[in-house]
Amino acid sequence: MADVSIARCESYDEAEVTAAMRAVLEPIGGLDWVRPGMKVAIKANLVTFMKPESAATTHPAALIALVKLLRERGAEAVVGDSPGGLYNAAFVGRVYAATGMKRVEQAGAQLNRNFGERQTDFPQAKAAKHFTYTSWLDDADAIINFCKLKSHGMMGMSAAVKNLFGTIPGTMKPEYHFQYSNERDFADMLVDLNEFFKPRLCIADAIVGMEGNGPTAGVPRKLGALLASASPYKLDLACAELIGLTMENVPTLRAAYERGLCPATAAELAVDGDLAGAKVNDFENILSHHSLGFQGSGAGFQRLVGRVIEKLLRSKPDVRPKDCVGCGVCAGVCPAHAIEIRDRRPHIDRKKCIRCFCCQEFCPKGAMVVKRPPVARMLNREHR
Repeated sequence: MADVSIARCESYDEAEVTAAMRAVLEPIGGLDWVRPGMKVAIKANLVTFMKPESAATTHPAALIALVKLLRERGAEAVVGDSPGGLYNAAFVGRVYAATGMKRVEQAGAQLNRNFGERQTDFPQAKAAKHFTYTSWLDDADAIINFCKLKSHGMMGMSAAVKNLFGTIPGTMKPEYHFQYSNERDFADMLVDLNEFFKPRLCIADAIVGMEGNGPTAGVPRKLGALLASASPYKLDLACAELIGLTMENVPTLRAAYERGLCPATAAELAVDGDLAGAKVNDFENILSHHSLGFQGSGAGFQRLVGRVIEKLLRSKPDVRPKDCVGCGVCAGVCPAHAIEIRDRRPHIDRKKCIRCFCCQEFCPKGAMVVKRPPVARMLNREHR
């Protein structure tokens, strides 16, 4: 059986997406595990109020294709997420409406209306030994992780592993960013969530992904593929290969590799389909300092030099004045309270900033961007 499957899909046409969904699932065992009467939770990426054509969220046509296959087997499909913001019927209902989820409901799925929360202990976790999550997932017999492939300011890439951050209630997300402010700790926390929920199946909507200032303010980029795997880590490794990234560019892949959850490179995966032929060589990624390998390891002077280099190469959020309208969303979502609005412009206190890029992710105008120092840009060009 394949580790990862990839199937070409050039559009969100209903018939084409349904055929591609059948094709991508068959090499990894399909939906043979689904039994009549099962309740299957589909954890989509519904990050915020954005239309499907923005490429920020899992497209409703792709979700509809999966829902149809589940219903053919007599299963009940429930689609949900906890976007950034209030986790209640009114707020999430607006997100459902904006992202086209009414179409998914009309196709036979339920949209999650259980907005309960639950706390749990997870002693075997590396970082998230105690956390709060959205309890609707407890009602399911199985979870399918249906992500959207996008660039990401903090994690390099948003795909299957990052998608399970949506199991944390929306208003608590800034707390987790503050608690796990180091990107390596944040990556470990995300892997912990995946190990706790253990999705039965992972699918990536890469028919149209997002490049550039992702995961919400980037540019749609046609990739023309669906990918699937039983493992979120192996799926992400294939997704990274598709858009020109490696384990060194994606902290969650490094964290998974260090736990023995995935190989180091996509070349070590058993892939069904033409991953190499689907690769996009000029995808605009957000390459941060972690891709350059300066981790401050070793002892004494070596460690000091490493930390200095890391600081010099560190990316940071910055405002693009021509796009900023002074709405204050960035200040409101900043977990470190590092942003103050003065004269209708955000001012970032660099001493407080933890570089979680929440401001960049949730800026409604795309005015917050990831700013990389000139030296980092030069070195990344040399490493290509």
